[in-house]
Amino acid sequence: MNKSDLVQSVADNAGISKADSAKAVDAVFDCITASLKSGDDVRVVGFGTFSVSHRAASTGRNPRTGETIQIAASMQPKFKAGKALKDALN
Repeated sequence: MNKSDLVQSVADNAGISKADSAKAVDAVFDCITASLKSGDDVRVVGFGTFSVSHRAASTGRNPRTGETIQIAASMQPKFKAGKALKDALN
């Protein structure tokens, strides 16, 4: 399922127009992104938790040349599925 499929599914399930559904889906993604940027976790009970993991700087190696390179520190998004979501899949 891609974003357009998600928008269509939300529109069908909620009985709203596709345009309103697209606005709602975009708003949810924007809110999650903004919360993660500010360092907060997003917990959706029964679904899961979105969080940010800090990855430290490290030294890597270019596989083509064998040259040593520095990999910068970065922040990575993480998702941990909740119990209800796991139970729904099994």
